[in-house]
Amino acid sequence: MSERRAEANRPLAERGWVRLVMVLAAIGLFLYGLTPDGAHAATTTAGSGSSAAGGSTAPPDPGSVKRLFDEIVPKLLAEHKIPGAAVSVVAGGQQVFAGGYGVSDVPNRKPVDPARTAFFMGSDAKVFTAVAVLQQVRAGKLDLHADVNTYLTAFKIRDSYPGRPVTVENLLTHTGGFDDTFMGLAEAEPRNSGGLGPALAAHQPDRVRAPGTTAAYDNYGVALAGYLVEVVSGQPFDQYVAQHVLQPLGMDHTTFTQPHPAPIDADLAHGYRPEGGGQTETKGLYGPLTPTGAAAVTTAGDMGRLMLAQLHDGTFDGRSILDREGDALLLARHFGPDQRMPGMAYLLEQRTRNGQQLLVKDGDVPGFHSNLALLPAQGVGLYVTVNGDGEGATGGWMTQQVLNDFVDRFYPVGGASAGGARAGAVGAGAAGVVGGDLSKFTGDFRSTRVSQSNLTKAAALTGSVHIAARDGRLVVSGPVTRDPSVGETQWEQVQPGLFQQVGGSGRIAFELDGDGDVTSMLTDSDPTIAYEPLAWYQAPELHQRIALGSLVVLVLTVLGWGLAAVVRAARGKGRAGQPAARLLGWLTGAVLVVATAGFALLTSDSNALNQTLFLGDSPLLKVVPAMYLGAAVLTLLMVICAVVAWRRGWWGVFGRLHYTGVTVAALVFLVLAGGYDLIGTGQMAGSLDLIG
Repeated sequence: MSERRAEANRPLAERGWVRLVMVLAAIGLFLYGLTPDGAHAATTTAGSGSSAAGGSTAPPDPGSVKRLFDEIVPKLLAEHKIPGAAVSVVAGGQQVFAGGYGVSDVPNRKPVDPARTAFFMGSDAKVFTAVAVLQQVRAGKLDLHADVNTYLTAFKIRDSYPGRPVTVENLLTHTGGFDDTFMGLAEAEPRNSGGLGPALAAHQPDRVRAPGTTAAYDNYGVALAGYLVEVVSGQPFDQYVAQHVLQPLGMDHTTFTQPHPAPIDADLAHGYRPEGGGQTETKGLYGPLTPTGAAAVTTAGDMGRLMLAQLHDGTFDGRSILDREGDALLLARHFGPDQRMPGMAYLLEQRTRNGQQLLVKDGDVPGFHSNLALLPAQGVGLYVTVNGDGEGATGGWMTQQVLNDFVDRFYPVGGASAGGARAGAVGAGAAGVVGGDLSKFTGDFRSTRVSQSNLTKAAALTGSVHIAARDGRLVVSGPVTRDPSVGETQWEQVQPGLFQQVGGSGRIAFELDGDGDVTSMLTDSDPTIAYEPLAWYQAPELHQRIALGSLVVLVLTVLGWGLAAVVRAARGKGRAGQPAARLLGWLTGAVLVVATAGFALLTSDSNALNQTLFLGDSPLLKVVPAMYLGAAVLTLLMVICAVVAWRRGWWGVFGRLHYTGVTVAALVFLVLAGGYDLIGTGQMAGSLDLIG
């Protein structure tokens, strides 16, 4: 149940929504600042393990690791306004560090204990799902290349692409082709969670891409993979993971069961978001999709055991969760359209830093953010988790900062260990700049994670990427890096279709079809998504300007006609001509303005929005689309009145032009709203190529 920052990243609850509110500021709503408190006392423990050492260099010194985290973690907690964090590091076949910082419970000031304090792991749970699937593959009960419908009996995946079924491997590489949808699939309390199979049957999303062609982060697909484990093993997923992963590794403080066992719940961290100068506890952490992270909790110490097993042929302390071949399958690259760029292992993402190959999985749920990173060549693993969304939704970025600082300290650029091959590495001949026409790479691009079936599609208004060519470089605006503070970036072409960030380490690459036209853009910051090009008339900036212009017309009309009616009444004058038609116009404008104000209110706090979408519990999620639907009906009546006005000569030429202009403004705004699935049930967008 991860909401990642790409489209931030993860679409939704990201910086793009803040900009959306700014666009809608003409109706008088403003963002407000939040300044919560935090506490950052540190506790650390030493860990041990008995797996064989691996890696090409000496492991980091435990004392140096402790000094690094004691230096950076309290500062980052204070900077981001996050209550607490836990970190663990494994190297040389053992745990070399486990530390707790800050508090797990703000009111009671309970300190974080890395060995006992359990944090909700979010999408880091997907790593356990991948392990469980591979266990069944190695046992001969699942085939990675089989149609998932081979195993499904209670329901079937719709055959949207005849001859191109969704395979088990597609589910493990985010290439199943399902539309992204997660609204309302979480619960505030574990007793309401329901079952995995019924939830998957009831909430099957559309298949919007052919499987195996394009990466698009997919919670439904991962949940389906976990359900396949249930089907072939005969055990509920949480029980299966407990018996076949947690118990062998001795992960006694980790569980996928809901409600949690009492001993784990007693030490459970509370998640928070900054609000009103303090911290508000978050909800929406339970639900039926357990394989994606619903309800799953763990400790930093326990995750050290998992990382040691992954780094050492699936074995920790003489106990195996995978054989050598199975563990190699888990960590190997299985999808990536461009070999020069990072790709997908099985639910682990390839990334690079300072010449190091990393396998990473991050997790994000309301109030909790985490990052698991393996450096297989070094035999090193790091896990960091926090219990706060952070000011400006930066909790996930803080975990990335901890990882970046660790790699920079112990594996710097040009270091002795940085010379090995790595996934996505550019060849030695890529140092120079490649000239040529860059116009084919320009335009607007939308994340494949943007939903095509509900109002979260509006994230595309501000979470898309705009690319222009200037002075032989590409100038990129949008979330192509993981750092939320980065705005416009510049890129130079170093190989055909491959660009290096000027003054940075990032890379982007473009995929071309047989005619040389761009079909997608890839970033090295997130191989779970791609960015697809938009036609000029689908450009989000164009839509923003049109929507804002229409809103201005409607706001002025509501104010102007309302004021005119008050003045006439005060002066004892009669009503203006055709009062019913004018009232209809005023009412239409008022409904649109109020609905848009409600939408702005809904999206004004990105942290709260994340929880709202998970739970689906805000009345505005239903009221706003219903109001837009009502406004659509009123607008159709306005169109009829406008036609009649010209035929019968109502109001004079200026009056008719004014009424027609207001009608057109309402109609245009509603076309855009429908295209972004904001009207009623959100079923208009599929027929509106204007939006895409």
